[in-house]
Amino acid sequence: MSEIRIDLPDRIDSEIDRFVNQGEFINRDEAIEELLTLGLTAFDVDEDTGREPGEDLFTQATDDQHDPAADTDPEDEYTL
Repeated sequence: MSEIRIDLPDRIDSEIDRFVNQGEFINRDEAIEELLTLGLTAFDVDEDTGREPGEDLFTQATDDQHDPAADTDPEDEYTL
């Protein structure tokens, strides 16, 4: 097993202690391992989500919309 040393902000360190004290984890080591695993899983880009990495859902939704004013097809003219 690899061993690393990191400096955590006090806020995160307190949250980890709170999780351990509430019984969510047996000890700090288990808490840190599980929380890192969850974080890595959340950022796993190997899964096919149908989007490119970094693609914004809002931008994708607006790019997928069709602008009828931009349609230049002569077969699709309005008639009265």
